[in-house]
Amino acid sequence: MSERHDALHRRARERGVNPVVYWVVRAFFQPFFHLYFRLSRVGREHIPDGPVIFAANHRSFLDPFIVGTMSRRPLYYVAKKQLFENRLQAWFLNSLGAFPVDRGNGDQQTIETAKAILARGDSVLIFPEGTRVRPGPPGRAKRGVGRLVLETGVPVVPLALIGTTDVRRGWRIRPRKIRVRAGKPLTFPHVESASRELAAAVTDRIWPNVMLQWEWLGGQTPLRRAAVIGAGSWGTSLAAMLARAGLDVDLGTRTREQAELLGRERVNERYLPGVRLPDNVRVAPAAELELSAHDLVCLAVPARALPAALAAHGARIPARAGVLVVSKGLVPPLATLPSAYAAERVQARSVAALGGPSHAADAFRNGASIVLASADDAFAQELARVLARAGFDVHATRDVAGVELAGCAKNAAVLAASAAAATAGPNVAGAAAGKVFSEIAELAGRRGAGPDTFAGLAGAGDLVATVVADGSRNRRAGELLARGLGAEEIARALGQAAESVDSVPLLAEMLEQARVDAPATAALAAFVEGRIDAAQWSEAIVNPAARPAPAKAA
Repeated sequence: MSERHDALHRRARERGVNPVVYWVVRAFFQPFFHLYFRLSRVGREHIPDGPVIFAANHRSFLDPFIVGTMSRRPLYYVAKKQLFENRLQAWFLNSLGAFPVDRGNGDQQTIETAKAILARGDSVLIFPEGTRVRPGPPGRAKRGVGRLVLETGVPVVPLALIGTTDVRRGWRIRPRKIRVRAGKPLTFPHVESASRELAAAVTDRIWPNVMLQWEWLGGQTPLRRAAVIGAGSWGTSLAAMLARAGLDVDLGTRTREQAELLGRERVNERYLPGVRLPDNVRVAPAAELELSAHDLVCLAVPARALPAALAAHGARIPARAGVLVVSKGLVPPLATLPSAYAAERVQARSVAALGGPSHAADAFRNGASIVLASADDAFAQELARVLARAGFDVHATRDVAGVELAGCAKNAAVLAASAAAATAGPNVAGAAAGKVFSEIAELAGRRGAGPDTFAGLAGAGDLVATVVADGSRNRRAGELLARGLGAEEIARALGQAAESVDSVPLLAEMLEQARVDAPATAALAAFVEGRIDAAQWSEAIVNPAARPAPAKAA
């Protein structure tokens, strides 16, 4: 295989393309592209004569052929070595200007071949991302293009393609509108041997120009600026972690006084003591945030506050932005899942929900394994990359309803366990938690949730984290409930919302409407609403005959 690759490189350096194969293929494909893909080419006047490097984003196997139509001369490009394993295919690709690269191993032979091609006055196409990136916006560029530009001294033309992402499905080539745009060439000084740092710096100058062409074509922009609405424990922690990931972050508070205090002190002593906000987090009242300038809007408010937050800010979220819902629980009065409630009230391109074991303060200090749920794979992948840079271990799923109901289940189970433990001991506490959790899992299954969601991080993992966390609001709420405090008194005692207290009565209604046999959750709802006391609650868990009747509808 090595000898065959050597021969392919030698042919690219010394002989170039096979003129018969190249011009026959081009004569067929260029009209085909114009008719079938309605190809649009912009910026061809920017391509100089003589040697030139094209730096482009990479979405599809078609990209080199599309870029090849930008000029009337052969284009040489690197392709992964696996494409050259078949001898006939290797000969054909090599005849069209392709030569192999061993990706990820600093392939010096590839650099030398590219230099030889440029030295004789031809053009070379480089994909700085190193591989195809799809869906979503382009990925991050590697420094190889910067090294090649410096060590050859030839101009580099930034170029972007859009529309090739999903052209192929199996062997079927589907019609898609494809557009390509070239920017003005960039030139850099000639350096005999570029250092890694210098090559990376030049790449960092080239790649934004590729992104500029991408955005001019209407491509989806990467996440660069985020707004977090809600300056509680999770909102503050998330703002700090997104800033750690390199985003410019605006943290929106409920009141001006809170914004002024947090902006001055840079520490949220009430909700997240000991965590200092990074300098690239700007604090302002949420009503004053220019949400139209943000790529990501995070709703970090309790589920019961979501209607007010969206009524105030939902219309200002731009259509190009993505929304991340951090709220856990159900939105009253119709027991709507938070992400579904948000999706109905914003024009954002995508909505995602966050789940999993992620206590706010510990997540900032030590990281956390989280579950990111969205039906939009492109948005999920892009947001997952940002959250990974922030320090999270991200597990993406399309099971949005399952993740959000798992969060409801763990909150209700912790409330049930702590309320029972305070009066009846660990056995009843375990029974209460297990029964409530399994009843809600049955409801989730009927709504299409996957069983792995409840068994994994979003369900069992989050349940354990909430039980052992020192600052667990839901565990503390159960203890206060066992002492006889009502829902409003619990909220005042905690100083913030305990999602389970709000959600349990709504969950009991959902279970009843879905005809799920859920006596433990119904009893817990009765306890929260004050229709039974602590002793009756514990008795209802272990004695079916003692279970209370369901609440009457008003």
